[in-house]
Amino acid sequence: MVTGATSGLGLACATALASAGARVLLAARDRERGKAAAERVTRECGPAVEVVELDRRAAADVRDRTGDALHVLMNNAGVMGTPPGVTVDGFETQIGTNHLGHAALTWLLMPALREAGGARVVTVSSLAHRGPGLDVEDLHFTGRPYLAGRAYSQSKLANLLFAIELDRRLRAAGADVVSVAAHPGLTTPHCSATHCAVAAVRGSPASRPSSTRS
Repeated sequence: MVTGATSGLGLACATALASAGARVLLAARDRERGKAAAERVTRECGPAVEVVELDRRAAADVRDRTGDALHVLMNNAGVMGTPPGVTVDGFETQIGTNHLGHAALTWLLMPALREAGGARVVTVSSLAHRGPGLDVEDLHFTGRPYLAGRAYSQSKLANLLFAIELDRRLRAAGADVVSVAAHPGLTTPHCSATHCAVAAVRGSPASRPSSTRS
């Protein structure tokens, strides 16, 4: 399952995975854009993709379609440099979209990931995490001036910390699930995104320094 799969890195990753023989679920907020992306991947790779509308029922929908076994969850969807705003749940847009939504989806899908055996959670972060840090006391900029770049940076740092901590907890629990993080590099939708997808799925656990400094 790839979130944000209707364009850019997500679409390239979905195409790469489908071309490698995977059955891919394209997670999309917009059903029509999801259908268009699925048709494109199908033309290139064959009928190995389905669309999942990324709403509050997404986790149940994924479990229904996979028989409660999900081998790879790619947390890719994201926004960058948005003006001040909040999600439907009241979170600052970038931290809510880039991190909190993915964290919630990952935990909801954890039973299916555990069931699969050898599953991986791939979280797309960024070197932009190297910013002023994560202000856990004011994640949503209610007590300080909103700066789009700072909000993006903290959301990417949150991605990375989540991936590392998730991997630590999975190892401690003896779960057959690995959490990895990827920095996609300076890419365009048709450039090195395919390499990013394959490298991330095959890469080292996020808790190892090499996987967070690519």
